[in-house]
Amino acid sequence: MTATAPALTALAQGWCALSLLHGKIESHLERALQAGHGLSVREYSLLDVLGRQHDGEGGHLQMKQVADSVVLSQSATTRLVTRLEDRGLLERYLCPTDRRGIYTDVTEAGLKLLGEARPTNEAALRAALQEAAEDPRLEPLVRTVETARKPAVIAA
Repeated sequence: MTATAPALTALAQGWCALSLLHGKIESHLERALQAGHGLSVREYSLLDVLGRQHDGEGGHLQMKQVADSVVLSQSATTRLVTRLEDRGLLERYLCPTDRRGIYTDVTEAGLKLLGEARPTNEAALRAALQEAAEDPRLEPLVRTVETARKPAVIAA
């Protein structure tokens, strides 16, 4: 059992470093988005995901896809959608081809706020990564994040 202990320790240390980096980035983004735009990280993420939808075949996301994209349960995502809808940033409507389906779109006010918040998010992300890169435990992960340029694909 002791022969695998160093490997487990290295694995656990890697996970701790990744968790630490995520926490540092998220708290940096949260402060910047709240201060500048009255948005939480989750609210920004939801607006961003929904703002990238398009009309036409396959253009709108199902709630499960949205929930997976913002890393929340479907019920938490529904509550988040409701909060943003109450603020006039999102609107829901019935799917024209399947009356059981409900789509969510970003309103003009939501798109305006999203456009204003994107540079803040980008600057806060750059600042958080720059700060994290000074920590030798996090520097390799920061390099990985900075070189991972492929956009995430949302699975159907």
